[in-house]
Amino acid sequence: MKYFIALAILLLSPIARPAQALEVFACEPEWAALAGEIGGDGVSVFAATTARQDPHQVQARPALISRIRAADLVVCTGAELETGWLPVLLRQGANPRVQPGTAGYFEAASFVRLLEVPTRLDRADGDVHAAGNPHIQTDPNNIRLVGIALARRMAELDPARAAGYQAREAAFRGRLDAAIARWRVEAAPLKGVAVASQHKNWVYLLTWLGMKEVATLEPKPGVPASAGYIAQMVDELPRKGAKMILYAAYQDPKPSDFVSSRTGVPVVMLPFTAGGTARAGGLIAFYDDTVGRLLAGARGHAQRD
Repeated sequence: MKYFIALAILLLSPIARPAQALEVFACEPEWAALAGEIGGDGVSVFAATTARQDPHQVQARPALISRIRAADLVVCTGAELETGWLPVLLRQGANPRVQPGTAGYFEAASFVRLLEVPTRLDRADGDVHAAGNPHIQTDPNNIRLVGIALARRMAELDPARAAGYQAREAAFRGRLDAAIARWRVEAAPLKGVAVASQHKNWVYLLTWLGMKEVATLEPKPGVPASAGYIAQMVDELPRKGAKMILYAAYQDPKPSDFVSSRTGVPVVMLPFTAGGTARAGGLIAFYDDTVGRLLAGARGHAQRD
């Protein structure tokens, strides 16, 4: 009799099902990688862009609208990086869970100190972001700060898995802290090294490593260089002591290659984010590869894909 009673209770009780994964829409690969580190099996992460795409220039495709419509959490850089495409996705997706001002909308730039904040706003100055330079992911200390905030937000949205989010974030932060200490030693020869940049992508990276940007191959951010300006750079780079020319994995290297061919200053392609090179598959690997490429560049060796 006891057997039949127990069987009846089992059959009449609701079947326990695993909670649905938190759907995360990440605007850039670095936030997809970070959400994956923190979320583990409790999240399903979609990256709207790849490391070989300019995050400023993204088409609001129907596939992206569909993804954002199903999202529980949108994780983006903010600081106007996605201003040309994210508002369109949010409007067309019409998902009330992830609109600005809700818990489901997360801007990483809100949790770090932004650099290169302009003192004036004038379109004549080129593609200037009013809040400051948005390319915060090139400094691992920023990833650390964003990770802490992101774990809290994920726990708020998904309380049943809160302990897991907090534990995985703490574990990742421990690995990242150990790596930052290692990079401090490995990258010591880079301190004070002068570089030129194809675009102003690198202020956080250079500040972290104590390097100096002495020239950019754009006269103003986002403004293509004229032949006269490039000729000026060919003349100035050796005099300014630039040891390498930096460009991002998603950029066309032609301007850097041309100046390098005329000056002998080596070109160094950097991954810019997780997945930017074959060796930069995760966040820690991204910084490992970046530091390694910079050290090789400082020794006079060009670094390409």
